[in-house]
Amino acid sequence: MASYRISIRSKALKELAKLPQKQQVAISKAIKNLADDPFPHGHKKLQGNLNGYRIRVGDYRVIYDVVKDELIIDVIRIRHRKDVYR
Repeated sequence: MASYRISIRSKALKELAKLPQKQQVAISKAIKNLADDPFPHGHKKLQGNLNGYRIRVGDYRVIYDVVKDELIIDVIRIRHRKDVYR
């Protein structure tokens, strides 16, 4: 399987920068792992979004789109589980 290219939107980068260092490291590692496996164990398909998925990293959620034709993973949001879907 070919490796996907990771694209992180500026809004997601800002959200990541606001998190405690321990969570930043764990989330960054999870995002990097998406390049090799865009559908890891525990991923969920988002309703109402054709290419949207989410992964759970502790109490945080990483929302991303997978563009299979171009092998791109576009990270859209990184938020706490209580705020991510608002």
